[in-house]
Amino acid sequence: MTEFNFELTKEIELLRLVTVGSVDDGKSTLIGRLLVDTKGAFEDQLMAVRKKKRADKVSSAAEIDLAMLTDGLAAEREQGITIDVAYRYFATPKRKFIMADCPGHEQYTRNMVTGSSTANAAIILIDARHGVLAQTKRHTHILGLLGIPHLIVAVNKMDLVDHDEAAYEKIKADMAEYCAKQGVKDLICIPMSALTGDMVSVRGDNMDWYKGDTLLETLESMSVLDDLDEKPFRMPVQLLNRPQTADLPDYRGFMGTIASGTVKVGDEIVVKPSGKTSTVKEIVTFDGNLQEAFAPQSVTITLNDEIDVSRGDMLMHAGQEDSDTKALTANVCWIGDEPLENRNKYIIKHATNQIKAMVSDINFKTDIHTLAQDEADELAMNEIGSVSFKLQQPLHYDKYADNRTTGSFIIIDSFTNNTVGAGMIV
Repeated sequence: MTEFNFELTKEIELLRLVTVGSVDDGKSTLIGRLLVDTKGAFEDQLMAVRKKKRADKVSSAAEIDLAMLTDGLAAEREQGITIDVAYRYFATPKRKFIMADCPGHEQYTRNMVTGSSTANAAIILIDARHGVLAQTKRHTHILGLLGIPHLIVAVNKMDLVDHDEAAYEKIKADMAEYCAKQGVKDLICIPMSALTGDMVSVRGDNMDWYKGDTLLETLESMSVLDDLDEKPFRMPVQLLNRPQTADLPDYRGFMGTIASGTVKVGDEIVVKPSGKTSTVKEIVTFDGNLQEAFAPQSVTITLNDEIDVSRGDMLMHAGQEDSDTKALTANVCWIGDEPLENRNKYIIKHATNQIKAMVSDINFKTDIHTLAQDEADELAMNEIGSVSFKLQQPLHYDKYADNRTTGSFIIIDSFTNNTVGAGMIV
């Protein structure tokens, strides 16, 4: 196989990736292959997995166990499965990558939701022998709800079906039909073998019938640009900065990460929920003051007027206010042990704010196989549906389709303090 060499440049873009799929579809092996091919694995890591192979009395001529480069927990290595989300970093001359390896078992769907929540693109692994499984559909549906802009279907283990084009085309057609129901716009299908490396970073000699790019070429050319800076300005306040020192006796700064939009010195700002207004006096960062800041920068903003602002408040431009209501409807991925039912009470954590809420209605439960909307009295673990909530006080939010940060929330059990659900506001 041709060696894949790199000479890294300084200024390259970052792509956040997530790999999902059913158990044993080859997610960890694929990431291990990418780490080896792009020289993203350290020599001591490679030596460790080679030692493990020898300890297991595997021939020294065998290749390293690629999956062990990402499966770090003892339980993962013993069982040969992924349990926790593993993040790995690698780079090419064109781009940097952060890749999340998510577990495939249904009981760890909650981990998959966490690993996918910040991704720009997703790789959906499918075993060419088994085709599209129920867990494949569940993960794909969740990715659709999360609004991941780019979906790559990696039809893996093609070496185990003799690189049969018909097997690939069948899976490609099935996934295209399923994704079309969810409005997925950018769907790419690639046949490959993560174990042998065919169509991962190099083409190999076994699938000449496929004329598309390799996986790595696809990832390098994929657009990562978003329009966050063009959206209305939103900054959830995380912390009030009051040093009260001799040099800064009256300093009052509002710290947080800009969720969307841009803000400039002199802009008129509205504070929600109070509705008080002021203008931006300073935009402070560790490297000095700015005249303008944009998402996703973390900044401290000072105002020209003394108004009450605290953690959980939202700063936004005047005339660009969001929804202000004591009720909301959201698509919910339920991950709690106990089912979600009508009249149940929870805590909703939205950005930096927490509000008490009660389930007012379960509108429907989604059948992951057909995407049909079925009537339901509850949502059990790993089920997905539409839920309406009544809130104790007004919440200021955007629709998830407009803003992934201010349009999402997590649901917390008020008794156990466990996270039991993830919501995307519609």
